[in-house]
Amino acid sequence: MRRARVCAAGLLALCGCAAAADKHYDVGASDTEIRIGNIAPYSGIAQDYGAVARAEAAYFQMINDRGGILGRKIDFISRDDGSDPGMAPALARRLVEEDRVLVLFSTFGTDANLAIREYANARKVPQLFVETSSAVFDDPVHFPFTMGFYATFRTEGLAYAGYLLQTHPHARIAVLHEDSTAGAEYFQGLRDGLGSKASAMIVLEAIYHAAAGDVDAQVDALKQTGADVFVNFAIGAAATQAIRRAYDIDWHPLQFIPNASLSTAAFLEPAGLDKAAGIISNARSKGWLHAAARRDADVREFLDWMAKYNPRAALRDQLNVAGYERAEALVAVLKQCGDDLTRNNVMAQAARLDLEIGMLRSGIRLKTSATDYQPIKQLFLIRFDGRDWTSIGQIAEGSGPR
Repeated sequence: MRRARVCAAGLLALCGCAAAADKHYDVGASDTEIRIGNIAPYSGIAQDYGAVARAEAAYFQMINDRGGILGRKIDFISRDDGSDPGMAPALARRLVEEDRVLVLFSTFGTDANLAIREYANARKVPQLFVETSSAVFDDPVHFPFTMGFYATFRTEGLAYAGYLLQTHPHARIAVLHEDSTAGAEYFQGLRDGLGSKASAMIVLEAIYHAAAGDVDAQVDALKQTGADVFVNFAIGAAATQAIRRAYDIDWHPLQFIPNASLSTAAFLEPAGLDKAAGIISNARSKGWLHAAARRDADVREFLDWMAKYNPRAALRDQLNVAGYERAEALVAVLKQCGDDLTRNNVMAQAARLDLEIGMLRSGIRLKTSATDYQPIKQLFLIRFDGRDWTSIGQIAEGSGPR
């Protein structure tokens, strides 16, 4: 009996060793925690977008309260870049080398993500679900540790072009966009979508500099063309100013704004809801403000989460949905990793997604592969009625020459 007990104890010890051996960790992961790094604009000109990171933190708190991911709590370490992309490299190094995070997640802005992409890939640190829709982040051949999230800026431009060709084929189009990679990509998508008609339909392209903080002169010049369509690709506060200026100078064209500027609370209310009525944008997510939307179980879950975990945020702010969706997607990736929480495996799991998440409109899925690092490729058009956004189109997907 003594020998049997010894043998049994030895067998249990061997089993324990085998179980431990099945767990694989890189820096930032352990039996008890997973450290996630983030860079967000909590201050400065882009501070409205800090709402995304606050929503992500609130989502991770919910996951932790439910026991974490396979018993591991998420430690979400978010650093403020003051809306200065030039701060991103130093903050990324701090997160990786001092805070020792496993993953860089949902960093804000095209320029900031470009600034840290070489570093993240050289260190083989996942740069996941970047908070920009630039197509340059769908490049797994050259940057296998960097992945985008939403449909690209180019896809948005293509969608607006397709709508105009169907409904306003003889339109005179005035375009406003930022002097940035994102602005150029929006504009190129519009031109590609209009095809051979682009040169005749686009009557003026006006460019603004984000640091200048003023687009009145550009909007005035666009009105002088007599354009009956205003494709306002301005971002955030600049979009607010352009919407208000167009209305105030008695210019009332059919107007489009990008998804990045559609938040009612952050950008339309400051412009004046009456001044924003009739604007067209695009979305990927379900509505949540109408009473009828609450019949959807996923919408009810989102609203319950807002009430419990993010109560100080504006319910009308779409940026909360954006953070909720990104955080849910990251949790799905980490769950797929199981007990292999290495950086290589995080990217391997991120590159084999095929799932729906709660607040995405039915039919829009996250799908990736080793050669496709753009998880969401679809969107649908919406119109602002002066109070809320309503759908005006079927789900569309970017196409056309790249």
